[in-house]
This record gives sequence, structure tokens and C-alpha cells, in this order.
Amino acid sequence: MVQTRFLREFFGHRDILVTCIVFATCVAFTLPHLNQGAVWGALVLGMVLYALSEYLIHRFFFHLPPPKTPWLLWLLQRLHYHHHKDPDDLRLLFLPIWYSFPLVATVAGIVYAVSGDTVFTVAFTTGVLGYLLYYEWCHYVAHRPIQPITPWGRWLKKMHLWHHFKNEQYWYGVTNPVFDMVMGTFKNEREADQSDSVRDLEKQSTRYN
Repeated sequence: MVQTRFLREFFGHRDILVTCIVFATCVAFTLPHLNQGAVWGALVLGMVLYALSEYLIHRFFFHLPPPKTPWLLWLLQRLHYHHHKDPDDLRLLFLPIWYSFPLVATVAGIVYAVSGDTVFTVAFTTGVLGYLLYYEWCHYVAHRPIQPITPWGRWLKKMHLWHHFKNEQYWYGVTNPVFDMVMGTFKNEREADQSDSVRDLEKQSTRYN
């Protein structure tokens, strides 16, 4: 069982707390409409698209070779490079809401422009935010001295730590390995080379990815 201090630490973090409040608001709006099949479809769509974006953003944006543009380099350092340097620093562990919320709002705006349906859009956003919180929890557990209850959870934690300490070019999925398997970035840990840039992503080169 997760110790209370870890639950306080997780839910007491500002960005997690704000995300939980927005998520709860979306849930409250969505609940009265759960008798509509389209609403369930929107929830699932939001979760699936977040799971896909988790992999794509992690692999193709967070692991870009160091850009020459100063502001973009700073952004990647804040969002991911420095997290690899110090994986247990809580200040770098969670996605900041100044990054995640504009992305969620942009995608929600596109969904509304296509569907023209407020209920569908809010349900979609509920799915996205719910999966975002699930991602944040999985990521938090991977980096804190917590023993997951289930074999699945223990395996996910082990896989993420391989990404941080063995080779950063594999195991991009934090919540699931599906897209790694589909995209060819899942590897038997014993067969993966020890990377010399796994703790310093600014050493990366274009030979990867």
C-alpha cells in the first residue's frame, strides 16, 4: 500500500492539484451525460490520444538533439533534459501546467471545431486529463521509493528506469509499452547497449531515432 506521505507529496504538488481540480470539474459536467454512447466514445478517444501523444512527444520532441535556438534549448532542458540529469528531482518530475494546459486546450478546441458539441468536447477533455493524471502517477511511482502493488506496475517502473539508466533510445512509454512495440523502440533490456548519453541528453546526436 502506498504510504500517506507519498499521496500527500503527489496530490500536494501545485500542478497536480490544479489538474485534479480541472479534471473534477470536467467529470462533474460529463457525469449527467453518460447515458449517451458518444460521450463514452469521447472519453475513450481522449485517453487513447493522450497515450499516443505520450509516446510521440517523449520520443520525437523531448529527445530532440540539442537545438541551437536558445529558447527551445531552455524549453527542452526544463521539460526533459534536466530530468534525465537528475531523475529524482521533484521540481522536474511533473509536466508544468504552463506546458500541458495549452496543449490540452488546443486539442479540445480542434475537437469542438470538428464536432460542434460542447458535451462531446468536455467528455474528450475529461478522458485526456484523466489519462494525464494516470501518466503523472505512473511517472511519480517510477521515480520514488514506492513498490507498486501489481506485477504490471512493477514491470512498468522497471521499464521506465531502464530508459533513464540503461539507454534513453528505448522504452519511451511510461504508462504502457504498446507504442514502443509497434514503433520498434521496445528492446530486451539485456540486449540494449549502455548509452553514454542516458544521463546527459545534450550529448545526443542525430544518429538516434
